[in-house]
Amino acid sequence: MRLILVGGVLLASVVYSTATDKPRVYVTDSKSWELGGAVGGTADGFGGAARGGDRPQTAEIIKTFGERCPAVTINNKQEKADYVVMLDHEGGKDPISRDNKVVIFNKDGDSIMSRSTRTLGNAVKDVCGAIAEDWPKQVIKAANPKSKPEPADANVASTTK
Repeated sequence: MRLILVGGVLLASVVYSTATDKPRVYVTDSKSWELGGAVGGTADGFGGAARGGDRPQTAEIIKTFGERCPAVTINNKQEKADYVVMLDHEGGKDPISRDNKVVIFNKDGDSIMSRSTRTLGNAVKDVCGAIAEDWPKQVIKAANPKSKPEPADANVASTTK
């Protein structure tokens, strides 16, 4: 009985110490692009201009995480992260056509959420909520690792002459 009590206290302390740690989040590089252009003319002349190129938003995304999701720690080493967030923030567009696509993967590589939002802040808020919901499951999983099944007996009967 005493052994069960000690084991229970030990398990509870491991779960509590892990649960108090913030989940580590790695934000991938944003591959956002911006395109724009205009043309115009009169009877006397006609002109136009176009511009475009990549417009990475990774720093803006990380800043927004710091402001809106203090329950996580942003990490710049993917191999140490508990979650990987891919968030493509389309900047440089008018507010109506702007779209943010986001997906979250846990440490096992499983997608736990994917969606699109109109604003970057809402995308971060959704990510934060999904991580808050999934994090306790990951803590319990880490505290109770599944034991690997014993391999089948590899001995093969041999015939002798």
